[in-house]
Formats: sequence, C-alpha cells, structure tokens
Amino acid sequence: MAREVTPISGGISGSWGVCTAALVTAAGLVAALAACGSTDSGSGSAAGAGTAQGPTASVRGAADALANAGSSKARTALEMVSGGTKVTIHGQGKFDYGKRVGLLDVTPPKGAAAKGSFTELVVPGAVYMRNRSLKVPAGKWVRVPTASLTDGNLVTSGATDPITAAELLRGAQGVKLLQTTTLDGVKVRHYRGTADIARAAGEASEASGAALRAAVKGFTVTKVPFDAYLDDQGRLRQVRNEFTFRSASGEKNTKSTVTVISVTSLYAFGTDVKVTMPKSADVYDGKIVSPAAPPTATKSP
Repeated sequence: MAREVTPISGGISGSWGVCTAALVTAAGLVAALAACGSTDSGSGSAAGAGTAQGPTASVRGAADALANAGSSKARTALEMVSGGTKVTIHGQGKFDYGKRVGLLDVTPPKGAAAKGSFTELVVPGAVYMRNRSLKVPAGKWVRVPTASLTDGNLVTSGATDPITAAELLRGAQGVKLLQTTTLDGVKVRHYRGTADIARAAGEASEASGAALRAAVKGFTVTKVPFDAYLDDQGRLRQVRNEFTFRSASGEKNTKSTVTVISVTSLYAFGTDVKVTMPKSADVYDGKIVSPAAPPTATKSP
C-alpha cells in the first residue's frame, strides 16, 4: 500500500536571510520556511452526512465526500514563525478529487530567491513543478515522486494539496464538534481534534497512504492538531493543521522544533478542472539530489 520515503534529513535550521535560496530547490521548501464558473451548492441538506454521523466519523469521511463532490477550487497557505519572523506562502488552484489531480499557482514570500510564483501539478504518486528553481530552464517542469518527499508532500512543495489534507483526516481521533458557523457564506460545522498520521496511512488510498507513511518518519510529532470545517454534505471546506519538525539547529538530545501551520480552503464545488500532463520534452532532464541536504534539481551526468 505504501512506498518507502526517507525522513527529512537534518530537520530545519538557519535564518531566513541566510537560506532563501533553499526556497527554489525542487523539494526543499520546508528548510527555507524554517530558515527564514462554478456550481457550488451551498449549505445542502440539513440532514446531510455530518449530522447523521458522530464527529469522528464525519471528519474521517471528508475524503470520501470530496471524491463524491467531484471537484472544487482551492486556496492554500503555509505559515511558519521563527525568530520573530513570520513567513507565509500562498497558493490557489483547482482539484479533481475523482481523478486525484490538480493545479496550484504558488506565490513565495517576498525576498525569496525565486522567479515569482510557480506552478504545481499534482497527480497520483508525483508532483510536477514549473518555474520553481532558478537552476531549471524557464518553462520546464521538474517531476518529483511523492515517494522522495520525506513529509509525504504535506508541506515541502509549498502547499498541502487538498487530496492529501483530506486523506490525513482519516486518522482523526478525539474529535469534538465545537460549533455551527458560516465560512464564506456557507453553513459549516467546526470540528477539532488530532490526526494520527500512521492511522491515516493505513486507511487512505494507495497513493496517499504511501505519502502519509513517509510523513510518519519525517515529522517529529505524528499526531497533528487540526481544525476542520465541513458543510452539510460532509464536504471539507477548510482544514488547519499544525505540523511539527525537529530543528536542525538542535542536536538529537534537544527538543528544538519548528511548527508549520497549513490552511487549506475549498470552494466553488463542481468547477471545471482541465489538467494537461507535461510532454516529456517539457520535463527537465535532471535528478533530485537527496537527502543529506535540501534536495536540489541538477543535471544528470
């Protein structure tokens, strides 16, 4: 069910001023962070999936509800505060949950050594990135197997893709329904709990299970606090996760850690999603150097 992925090597360290270059590596964003027309159906039926089940079952079923919904637009934000400096990376795009594919335009923080926004194409088992690195020719894609991302692609590529975010909730435990409120004008139920990454890996689809099993090795804390907002059809409208890594600035016998906050918001369900796979000529002919240092795309010899 799962693929082997090596842990995040060395953790996260440094200062934003020193390591902004790491931001543009093919899969080293976490190091850089710590270093520095729709048919949205609204609220649905009041007797929907969320009210018919208990809190834990409702949250664990979010991935299935998304697959039934078909597609949506998405907004993502990845935030870390270190040394009094807050770094935020934003993304926006569309996802097809049945085909498990999607596109995101990701905007790095100001001051990053990058060409501005870059594009991510998420497919089962891999993420393609275009214009991510100054070392890769403009317009070329870099293909990164999710099996090579030691956090399971939960944060390393600059965003938590909605598919994996929902699959992570299959490991939800200790879930409490806090309140019924509105989000972007839609009635939602606000749940809070923790997601056990290992349990999620065992319950998720084959591709997501592999990525989540990798994350078990890469994260310092494998029980992830979350706030999830579901509409009356059980669809995930927003999820906020707190991921914790060991900081490379601390030795193994220390408790120095870094927390990355990921917020994934979904809206405009039923939106049209068209994804065209890159042609082989448009994929950079390189390899990902791993994993003693933040991985970097380099030419093959």
